Amino acid sequence: MKELDREYLQSTQDIDFKFYQNEKDFVVDEIPLGEFLGRGNYLIFKVQKVELTTWDMIAIFAEYLAIPAQKIGYAGLKDKHATTTQYLSVETKYEALLKKFHHKQIKILSTTRHSHSIRMGDLTGNRFSINLYELDVMDAGKIEKVARKIAKSGLPNYFGYQRFGRDAGSIEQAREMIKGELFIEDAKLKSFLISVYQSYYFNEWLRERVLLSKESGSSEFVLLSGDIYMSKDGKLSTPKLIPTKEFAAKKIVPTGLLCGRDTFRAKYDASEIEKKYDDEFLQDKGHRREALVYPTDIDCKYVKKETMLNISFTMPKGSYATVFLESIAGKNYSAKDVKQDKSKKSR
Repeated sequence: MKELDREYLQSTQDIDFKFYQNEKDFVVDEIPLGEFLGRGNYLIFKVQKVELTTWDMIAIFAEYLAIPAQKIGYAGLKDKHATTTQYLSVETKYEALLKKFHHKQIKILSTTRHSHSIRMGDLTGNRFSINLYELDVMDAGKIEKVARKIAKSGLPNYFGYQRFGRDAGSIEQAREMIKGELFIEDAKLKSFLISVYQSYYFNEWLRERVLLSKESGSSEFVLLSGDIYMSKDGKLSTPKLIPTKEFAAKKIVPTGLLCGRDTFRAKYDASEIEKKYDDEFLQDKGHRREALVYPTDIDCKYVKKETMLNISFTMPKGSYATVFLESIAGKNYSAKDVKQDKSKKSR
């Protein structure tokens, strides 16, 4: 059970560049769901972390405040090998203690108050700033052109390589667990493997739909009868007629299945493909995930003396910056390809 290559809609020539996941070259800033009230029973604090997972950081705060980690609210998980900012929440009674907090890998940048704790998913997206190396000015221009083209037509919303751990072993482990051939006692590992299983089949479904679109001669995602669409407010629908105009206007986007219980299934032509990547016996909750996302606010700055292009862009929550880079480059990356230190790069 091996993950297949992620296919992309744009037929780009390979644009060769290097990028590194480290605190200097990979920067992520969380965009909150809305304005915080400035008053209320919860302290909201904006934090910057370096070379830590979100879980690592929460554990550090939990130990410092002497509270269970579950008492600390957060909206999403951020990359470890990067400089990232995000928002956390605790009860206001810990405000004085947090003013004395010091850690070499964590900074509290600002604080405010709100009426409730931050919950998982309470963000609109993330702003990325990534340095791409070993580029001449011509290739830098090509990258900006391709990036803007992808942003206009849509980026296949694959789960990135990070979702599956450092090797494909987690996919096979997940399959064995779901089939009852492997017993996992650890609740956190079990949850991770279920998400791997769902993500794997979503990616394989999306790959087939992208290939179908390319075979039809289109550089855009081809819609099928029976597709389930998501509107900007998250509502799902299956129109009787294929909603070409609404899709072109980016009012709705087709979705794929994260298999499990209590979720909608596609119908008609769309169902013929989707059912190959379904598992109706999975007892965990299923979901629908957008097949496409649209990166926005793309900005590129070329630094000639470093043969480096800084590209910054905004992505909606749940989508992967590395998938956008794959689509630009016309190739797939794995955890083994993306090094942390430029001094370790291979020639």
